[in-house]
Amino acid sequence: MDAWESRSLFSTDAPQPAASEGTAPLADRMRPRSLSEFAGQTHLVGEGRLLRRLIDSKGVLPSLILWGAPGTGKTTLARLLAEQSGLKFIPLSAVFSGVKDLREAIQEARKSARYGTRTVLFIDEIHRFNKA
Repeated sequence: MDAWESRSLFSTDAPQPAASEGTAPLADRMRPRSLSEFAGQTHLVGEGRLLRRLIDSKGVLPSLILWGAPGTGKTTLARLLAEQSGLKFIPLSAVFSGVKDLREAIQEARKSARYGTRTVLFIDEIHRFNKA
């Protein structure tokens, strides 16, 4: 390409996103799609670190509590860990979900386990669940 030729930022040469991806919120479209794109927590997910070694060796992920301010990537990290480990990911929000939803998620995970698929159950805002 010479100095006078320019390319459009919206070139048709680039792969087109799926229809649902094009209408997804910007935050969802910008979300990391692999652990290598994930920013932060390199002491856990960096090359040769604990969670990365578990995933690479196809080891069993331990139960985890991800703690941090809103928007710091807890859900994204959980989703990436599940995907990289070949596990099913079921996210729940304690703000919008109740005991019925939790029971359904556990039942779904049990069904998947019968067919050899393990599940990551991610409960966001768990401290907001009613203690009863």
